[in-house]
Amino acid sequence: MSNSLDTIFISLKQAQARLAGENRAAKDKALASAAAAINRSRADILSANACDVEEARKGGMKESLIDRLLLNDKRIDNIIEGINIVIRQDDPIGKVQSGWTIPNGLQIEKVTVPIGVAAIIYESRPNVTVDCAALAYKAGCSILLRGSSSALESNKAIVKAIKAGLKEGGGIQDAVALAESGNRDEVDIILKARGFIDVVLPRGSHELINRVVENARIPVIETGEGNCHIYVEPSADIDNAVEIILNAKLQRPGVCNAMETLLVHKDIANTLMPKLAEKIAGKAELRCDAAAKTAIGSAPASLVLKDAVEEDWATEFLDYILAVKIVSSCDEAIAHINKYGTKHSEAILTNDLHSTEKFRAQVDAACVYVNASTRFTDGGEFGFGAELGISTQKFHVRGPMGLEALTTIKYLVTGNGQIRD
Repeated sequence: MSNSLDTIFISLKQAQARLAGENRAAKDKALASAAAAINRSRADILSANACDVEEARKGGMKESLIDRLLLNDKRIDNIIEGINIVIRQDDPIGKVQSGWTIPNGLQIEKVTVPIGVAAIIYESRPNVTVDCAALAYKAGCSILLRGSSSALESNKAIVKAIKAGLKEGGGIQDAVALAESGNRDEVDIILKARGFIDVVLPRGSHELINRVVENARIPVIETGEGNCHIYVEPSADIDNAVEIILNAKLQRPGVCNAMETLLVHKDIANTLMPKLAEKIAGKAELRCDAAAKTAIGSAPASLVLKDAVEEDWATEFLDYILAVKIVSSCDEAIAHINKYGTKHSEAILTNDLHSTEKFRAQVDAACVYVNASTRFTDGGEFGFGAELGISTQKFHVRGPMGLEALTTIKYLVTGNGQIRD
């Protein structure tokens, strides 16, 4: 298997050298052809995905994670539209960020260039395969896609279509490759591919991200485990707050921008919690501290209500489970978020300007929301068309990663014979 990956590494490096010289028109033409090929191949892709979903259910995968794996016509339409948005975006390569002339007459320009060969290691979500391939190609990067075994048949069908489309569009099909053995050893080989892979992005569970961060010998952009919070203040509109909470928890609980913990100010708890309990009963389990449980009062018969334990505050459930804690102040909410959060997406529901400013300034996260659901942390929603993932680190890139995340800079220096004394 190592020999097979070694061959892929070499091919990707050679393809990237060619792709770096392609102009925007050529890259956009190839991507449009790839989108058309995905559309033509949707029956094959959906058939392969149905096999993956069937096997996942047989293996006992919970339904919130099945939802991440599942493809349908609407989701394929969204994938294709994501490629089209990437096509419409400006080419990120060759942009002069700044330029100046130093006293000896040398002219210096700071210009964007492709980061090189990228690898992404991810779980389920076959749409990620297309998103990352499209963004990498437009950014002049080749990419190695290493999805999970649960989505292997889907990814094979998708990559086959992408490569066929790139070739038909006059593009460089070897710029996209899939590691498809399904063997866990693949990950370790990729993480040690110094000189071939320029950056690796882990996207998935806490265990996957930690494995990559702890074992990589190549640069890592750490992406988002999402232990996300919503904090509700006394000044918030109660009915609107309940709708935002339900959206953030229930719309797609198996994704990283879903809310996992609700923090409620004590002065609004007795009003908010009974309304929330009534609306969420039969849809999600609540794990409450003592004060939140008391505030609910007489719970609906269909409400699954449990006592919260310390572990719940630090858990990304990715399921129909919501931890709830009552706090006495905005400061307490911020301290809780900064202790247990994963620097992904955090929200405050309030009509108090002072609290808004404090929350925005002091919460340590890639995305901070006021009076909105955390579910909007997404490259597509931010207008990027697609995303590589949500970066939760603080250097190079942070938050939803679009085209610029796969660029770096080069200094171009022009002289007329200068030598240094």
